[in-house]
Parts: sequence; C-alpha cells; structure tokens
Amino acid sequence: MAAATDTDALPPATAAKPPLHGGALALLTLAIALSTFMEVLDITIVNVSVPTIAGSLSVGVSEGTWAISSYSLASAIVQPLTGWLARRFGEVRTFTASVTLFVVFSLLCGLATSMPMLVLFRLLQGLVSGPMVALSMTLLLANYPNEKKGMALALWAMTVIVAPIFGPILGGWITDNYSWHWIFFINAPVGVLAALVVWTLLRDRETPIRKVPIDRVGLVLLAIGVGSLQFMLDNGNDKDWFSSPLITTLGIVALVCLTFFVAWELTDAHPVVDLSLFRQRNFRVGVIALSVGMFGFFGINVIYPLWLQTTLGYTAEWAGLATAPVGILAVVFSPLAGRLIGKSDLRIMVSFAFMVFAFTTHWFSTFTAQASFDQLIWPRLIQGLGVAFFFIPLNQIILSGLPQHEIASASGLSNFFRTIAGSISTAVSVTLWQHRADYHHAVLSEQVTHARPAAEQWLGALQSVGMGQAQALAITDQTINLQAFTLAVNDLFMLFSGLFVAMIVLVWWARPPFGSAGGAAAH
Repeated sequence: MAAATDTDALPPATAAKPPLHGGALALLTLAIALSTFMEVLDITIVNVSVPTIAGSLSVGVSEGTWAISSYSLASAIVQPLTGWLARRFGEVRTFTASVTLFVVFSLLCGLATSMPMLVLFRLLQGLVSGPMVALSMTLLLANYPNEKKGMALALWAMTVIVAPIFGPILGGWITDNYSWHWIFFINAPVGVLAALVVWTLLRDRETPIRKVPIDRVGLVLLAIGVGSLQFMLDNGNDKDWFSSPLITTLGIVALVCLTFFVAWELTDAHPVVDLSLFRQRNFRVGVIALSVGMFGFFGINVIYPLWLQTTLGYTAEWAGLATAPVGILAVVFSPLAGRLIGKSDLRIMVSFAFMVFAFTTHWFSTFTAQASFDQLIWPRLIQGLGVAFFFIPLNQIILSGLPQHEIASASGLSNFFRTIAGSISTAVSVTLWQHRADYHHAVLSEQVTHARPAAEQWLGALQSVGMGQAQALAITDQTINLQAFTLAVNDLFMLFSGLFVAMIVLVWWARPPFGSAGGAAAH
C-alpha cells in the first residue's frame, strides 16, 4: 500500500483530460513559445550591453560581467531541480510562478541603480528562470495530441534556437537606440501575457502533487558544487585558470561536492535530482550527444564573432549579421523535422545534423584572414540546416520510453547539461583559442629573420615607403597576430568538426523504437 502511495501515477481525472485542439492549442503554443523565447533571449541579450551597463553604474567592464555570470550561475543550480519542483508544486503552478517571478525580477533589474542591486536581482531572476525552459517543453508535450508531438518539439526547438542568435543583435539595438534598462523592461508584457494564458488554459490540468521530504543534503551539495563550477568557468580565463588560488579552490570544491552529490542522490530515498534516469540507455546516449554537440556548437557561436571583431575588425553589428544566418534554415526546416519525428529513424536525422555540422565547421577551418563577408555567411547559413535536425530528434531520443511523470525531471536534467556544456565550451574555447594563437605567433615569429628571403623582402618593402625599422617590425607583429589568431580559429574549428564526426558514431547506440515523447505513460 505504501509503495502505491509513493508513485507518480496520474489519477483518473487528470489522465482523462483530452489533448487541446484548435485555437486553445495555438494560443497555448504561442504563450509557451514567448516565455521560452524570453528566458533564452535574456541569457544573451545582456552580453553586448555589459560595457554600457558598467559605464552607467560607474564600474569596470569586468565587474559588469557579473550581471551575466550571476544569472547563469543561479539558473544552472535550479535547472536540475525542475523535476522535484514540478512534483512538489505541480507543473502548471511551477511554470506560471516561474514566469511571473521572472517578470518581477526583470523589472527590478531595469530599475537597479547600482551594480550590487543589479547583480542581486539578476541572481534572483536566474533562480526563478531555472524551470521555465524544461517545463515549457513538458507542458507542450502533455497537451499536444500524440500524432502532433513531433511538431510540438519542433516549435519548442525553434524558440530555443532563434533566441540566442538574435539576442545580441536585439540587445545592441535596444541599448544604442533607447537605454540598457529596456532590455529588462521588454520582458514584462511578454511574461504577463504568457503567464495569464498558460494559467487560464491549464489550471484545471494540474499534475499530481507529492509532498515528499526535502533532500537538504543533496540540495546543499548541488548548490555549492554547481555554483563553484559555474563561477570557476565564468572567471577562470580572466584569472589564468589554476595559477589562481581562487580558481583552484573552486575546482576542488566543485569536484568534491558533485562527487558526493552523485553518490548521495543514487542512494537517497527521495533524491532532489533523479539521476536514475541515466540508467535509461536512450536518455544516457541522448544527453551525451546533446552535451558534446552543444559544446561544439556553442564554441563556434562564441569564437566566430570574437574572431570577426577582434581580428578582422568587424563591428558588433556586422559580426551579429554574419552570425545570424544560421537561424534562417533552422526556422524553415524545424517544422519538417517535427513532421518526420514519427516517420523516420531518429538516428539518421541526428547523424545528418552532425554531418552538416562537421562539413560546415571544416569549411570554416579553411578560411584565411582575407575571407570576405559573402564567403563567411555561406557555411553559417548551411549550418542552420543541421540545427533543425539536431535539437528536435535528440530531445525525442532523450525522452523516448519515459512515462509522462518523468518528463519534467528528464527535461530539467538534459537542459542542465546543455547549459553546463555551453559554459564549459565558452571557457575552454576562449582559452584554447588564445593558447593556439600564442603558439602560432611564436612559430610565425621564428620566420622573421634575415636568413629568410621572404621576411627580408617584406621588411625591405615596408622600410622603402619611409618606415623606420621599429615601425616596420610593429606592422609585422600586427600581421603575425592577424594570421596567428586566424590559424588558431582554424585549429578550433577542425577540433569541433572531429567532435561532430565522433557523435555520429555515438548516436547509433540509441535503441529504437523512439515513440512519442512523453507518450510512454500509456503503455
């Protein structure tokens, strides 16, 4: 009898609720898409505004980056807790409360008059945002008819894909034409509308609530471990990584806490994060493929605009325009990927995505510093085709075979690994880029000697137009830097291309049938 009480089986009244159709389904989809877009957009929209925010609040740019890291740190901690929060308070209540509080703290961020105030409100905004993206997918899948769940995943993926691409462009435009405060104020009408629509349509479809004991030990280990890891990743590059006592200490704390966290959660009767999901083969394979794929994709999205701005002299606006084409084919082909979900072998779809990623990334690795804007945007445009067939089938593989009551936990956990993969990718990519640039600079500098006819001819040509030796050497060093950072980008993109190829092999370890996401409860 006790075992039956602890189950998450849906009661008859809840299970009998039919899927939404027509206008109600369209309205729900719009509301959830807007809230998801708002949350994902908020991760990137602040990035380009940091210098302006820092100047407005009379702090340095390095202090201004706390507006970014405080948000990502808090969000990363809460994402794995999505399943527990949904069980404890209900999926609809948790999502609606998350969106509503996100709006409140967005307004407070916009009203902040000092950096400590902004960091505090961004931290709170991150804490309440954690469940939003995972539960948005869960609520869509729970209320879509089985035959249209692939389309639900496609619509969800489109918002997750497009928001980070247009975030920097929108953030820069708002900051330049209005003020940085409005990058937070614009969340209010979107969030209020989304919360009202979701609550109105789904309040009588609330999931069962379980008042399970709070796993305090697991919660503390998770908060300290993930918080230390995120802080280390955000600040490691600025502090020269493990040559800094602070970064070393944070690394040790993160390793110890997360190791004990895993051991504790696997043995606790009421774990705050359901790590037993990794016993499911498809979940395990899907999360690894998603994490490694995001590592490569996020690394490209970080290094590519940095290279354009710091090396090739692009403005932030033009770097954004060179980055944005990836969203075009992603949006166009996502509905097709959604329709193919139940008709194709998902491993073929994901393999195709990784092949597109590998091909376009290898293409990027062949560019020189003389590449034109037109040349650069073509592989970026084609890359969007891979994006459409990456997120949607992989999320289906991750959720396949899971009963409805485990979808929130699985979504939260997979989104956590997606977020952490992005943070690790940012830290590792920037560090590797700089180290490889130093290496190439040293190798190229060795060629600038009087024993090299080409070098002698180059220096002679500079001096023949009136430059002194010191000036000629300075120009030469700038040219070497340009080539060194470009060669370093080529190295990184070649590495990412290899990772994508390796993932093609991994994804075939997933085991069909993949069914409908969230539909296993019926079996």
